Amino acid sequence: MKKLLNSLPFRLIVALAVGILLGRLFGESVMKIVVSIQYILGQLITFCVPLIVIGFIAPSITRMGSNASRMLLVAVLIAYLSSICAAFMSTAAGYALIPHLSIVTDIEGLRELPAVVFQLNIPQIMPVMSALAFSLLLGLAAVWTKSRTTCTLLEEFQNIVLKIVERVIIPLLPFYICATFCNLSYEGMITHQLPAFVQVIAIVMLGHYIWLAVLYLVAGAYSGRSPWEVLRHYGPAYLTAVGTMSSAATLSVALDGARKSKVLRRDMVDFGVPLFANIHLCGSVLTEVFFCMTISKMLYGQVPALGTMILFCLLLGVFAIGAPGVPGGTVMASLGLIIGVLGFDDAGTALMLAIFALQDSFGTACNVTGDGALTLFLTGYADKHGIREV
Repeated sequence: MKKLLNSLPFRLIVALAVGILLGRLFGESVMKIVVSIQYILGQLITFCVPLIVIGFIAPSITRMGSNASRMLLVAVLIAYLSSICAAFMSTAAGYALIPHLSIVTDIEGLRELPAVVFQLNIPQIMPVMSALAFSLLLGLAAVWTKSRTTCTLLEEFQNIVLKIVERVIIPLLPFYICATFCNLSYEGMITHQLPAFVQVIAIVMLGHYIWLAVLYLVAGAYSGRSPWEVLRHYGPAYLTAVGTMSSAATLSVALDGARKSKVLRRDMVDFGVPLFANIHLCGSVLTEVFFCMTISKMLYGQVPALGTMILFCLLLGVFAIGAPGVPGGTVMASLGLIIGVLGFDDAGTALMLAIFALQDSFGTACNVTGDGALTLFLTGYADKHGIREV
């Protein structure tokens, strides 16, 4: 029971419920304080976004460059393709389904939130897109010059940023979600949009299972080996991911399951599973795309244009490769895209963080389980190209 009470999913659900309840009870004077708290927490989270981008993308590039073997390049390529194809599938589903969902786009009858009482502005050290360009150039230059000192510093900086996420952002996230849903409840947005939230989460979870089926069928056909002999060992890893919301925390269980498979090569398991745990986030990407389209419809009256969504999906695949394997890592790393490409304001960003966090455990479970399919693909590639088992 104590473990359940301390788990992040439980705390997020409690935060959501408490926020909705308080939003129905609080008057305007108290809501001024709640709005101010949400504003300050939002400023802190936004400030950390460029740090997360630099801290995870640049070291990822240096790690790849230090061991730029053919298998590594293949692994990165199939992880990227899996993520963007899942994103495109989600985009297609969004255009097909979202117009038919019971989404209320008018704000008639909603109460207006009071103004922020106390503003604590925390400007970012640089714009997010500048952070992305800086990360790419810094990582590549470190590889080209074989700068061990820079690579070591980037690894240490990544550890520092990871601790900021784990000890600052994640603990504050329940309070941010509570304040966000308190505001939405006060406005009346929750009452208006509750049916849509339920439908969207159900659609996303179905999308996870469809994409996993596609991955395993393609990997099985390519390798000529049974995908079921891999998938049937991933049950414990799936459940662990649901409970921890972290690919990193699930890694040991995923490795144990993959090693039990009779069709996966041990060298490919030891190489692929840890790598994919950090760069393959198909479930999280699929979820984020559909949620972004839904929230855009809710708050701004329309889904983004097709060209905008294509650009968003292609860039999101890059961010997913460098995203941290912690709860909410994908959406945290890609906040810059949500703001810069899709044009979300503070309300849209806050709602995206809140909704994504509530189901992130299932997105992580899809990521982890999908790693088995990509490892099966690597096994087939190694066999077909005469790469000896080591």
